Amino acid sequence: MNTPIYDFVENYRESDAVRLHMPGHKGVPGPLGVEPMDITEIDGADVLSQACGIIAESEANAGSLFGCRTLYSTEGSSLCVRAMVFLLKMTALHRGVTPRILAARNVHRSFLDAVALLDIEVDWIMPKASGDSGAYSYESCEIDGPELAEMLEQLRESGRMPSAVYITSPDYLGNCADVAALAEVCHSNGCFLAVDNAHGAYLKFLAESAHPMDLGADVCCDSAHKTLPVLTGGAYLHLSRNMDPNLAERAMAMFATTSPSYLILQSLDLCNAYLEEEGASFERTAQRVAALREELTKAGYKTEGTEPWKITLEADKAFSDGDTLAETLLKYGIAVEYHDDRHVVMMFSAKTTEGEFALVGSVLEEIAATQGSEDEADAAEASDEGEEIITNEAGESADTEDEESQSDVTDVATRIPVPVQVLTPAEAIWAESEYVDASQCVGRVLAEPLVHMPPCVPVYMCGEVLGKDAVRYIHGRVRVVKEPVGIFRKK
Repeated sequence: MNTPIYDFVENYRESDAVRLHMPGHKGVPGPLGVEPMDITEIDGADVLSQACGIIAESEANAGSLFGCRTLYSTEGSSLCVRAMVFLLKMTALHRGVTPRILAARNVHRSFLDAVALLDIEVDWIMPKASGDSGAYSYESCEIDGPELAEMLEQLRESGRMPSAVYITSPDYLGNCADVAALAEVCHSNGCFLAVDNAHGAYLKFLAESAHPMDLGADVCCDSAHKTLPVLTGGAYLHLSRNMDPNLAERAMAMFATTSPSYLILQSLDLCNAYLEEEGASFERTAQRVAALREELTKAGYKTEGTEPWKITLEADKAFSDGDTLAETLLKYGIAVEYHDDRHVVMMFSAKTTEGEFALVGSVLEEIAATQGSEDEADAAEASDEGEEIITNEAGESADTEDEESQSDVTDVATRIPVPVQVLTPAEAIWAESEYVDASQCVGRVLAEPLVHMPPCVPVYMCGEVLGKDAVRYIHGRVRVVKEPVGIFRKK
């Protein structure tokens, strides 16, 4: 497959032209060494927002690989998400229906920014755990076809039928939705399905494609840089035949910089050739990750999610918290994608070597064995001190009632109450606001998303009333609406 963007820049570099254009380094090699390949939208280099030359040719190459119309982003999936929301609103207006989105709660912050700026009303799909406990985990949000169908029927009866459904799959912890089932429900109810597939660009190239566009999604975004050999910021916006490509180009241009990175564009361009030549190897990576997941399960670890190139450890099996486990891994030279008190997320790719897979497996098994030895020593010490260890009929250690109670308390502590929304996102961000310390935030209406970084998923959405638990997520100050909650209408 040809690489028109890279070839143009390489030829321009070799021409040794006098660069009387941006950027200011003028192509002179500097500290980074890539300066000669860093150009701007000069004659012949095409224009990303109105691609008709080498960029359009490269995007067409990408589209042939993904089997749909594909546009490039040099500003990550965040740009694509904002463009998707704009596209969904304009498409609804063109169809003569009210733009309204039903979204899974674990959206990326860029989605909330977009619906606030575009003044689109959102109904939230809350995680299942919110039902009986009155609290939810903000990082994941599972929904299946029958549940979505029931929710859409309820919204239709209440006069709030959405024009589109929006989900994140895979999510940050590696949970994957049944996109095909959700797409079928959406289409049978006359609405579109948009998917934030930022973590799943590679899914297209497995033995059996699991990419949202092959499963019925109408529009989706991929962060190419997350799993493919692309520079940070490289991403795709994919369109089905149900979406107007001209409108999509307008949406991208509305939110994008007019100075796209040609280094990122070159990496997207070169990735097309890589995918054509090496895409078939992606299934081997999925099999290797599956084998490692099985090894870790046998070693005593509990994993979450089924994403083929990601392993999420629920760290309580090896340590009391994921932060400690991540710190220990780093001592062995293993840097993970994300960790918190409950999780350690590890992302692999086709560039992960067999030696690296082996190292991760051996280190984690060693950690588990060491922890197991410490647990046995603690149990022996407790026995020597006369503490009773309760066993079941098989002679295995059994949890006491107090331990079960403590486990319940811990689980609740990691979740937050279902928030009360009193303003739409747009009303909240445009309202007069002020910054307050964490100690003063309880009971106030949030004026901008409260985001835990990473995974950049809002814990609270703007327009919601902050509860006591919010203090745990606030670093410094938080922006809240000035007026007291009581003056606002309840949604």
